Amino acid sequence: MDPKPTFQRATKTQAKLRMALDGPAGSGKTFTGLIAATALRNGGKVAVIDTEHGSASKYADMFNFDTLQLTNFHPQHYIDGIKAAEEAGYSVILLDSLSHAWEGEGGVLQLHEEATKRQRTENSYTAWRDVTPIHRDLVE
Repeated sequence: MDPKPTFQRATKTQAKLRMALDGPAGSGKTFTGLIAATALRNGGKVAVIDTEHGSASKYADMFNFDTLQLTNFHPQHYIDGIKAAEEAGYSVILLDSLSHAWEGEGGVLQLHEEATKRQRTENSYTAWRDVTPIHRDLVE
């Protein structure tokens, strides 16, 4: 039997915000992300991990930020970029866009396809055991 749910007093912590912006191409996700990042930076620096061929830089005259351009979207490249931004002391890290880590060149779907080809079975479901850990690392 599950224990009875209990509530605890909420306390303020140093938790980091994870926020997703979703919309069709051209709907203003990058611009809105930069507005939010600027508001949240609290006097610190903003880093943009850009997978959109430098499209965030079209707002360089409106916002103050540094970019890292990714051309291969293996989850480890995102992880390395996030760690580098943390080590460099950036207050806010904007990922524009995370969807490439799933469907782009070197992304999770490509890693799954490659893992499936290496197997001795045609059951592609079992190939996820090779791919899921790096995807979970990126999410965390």
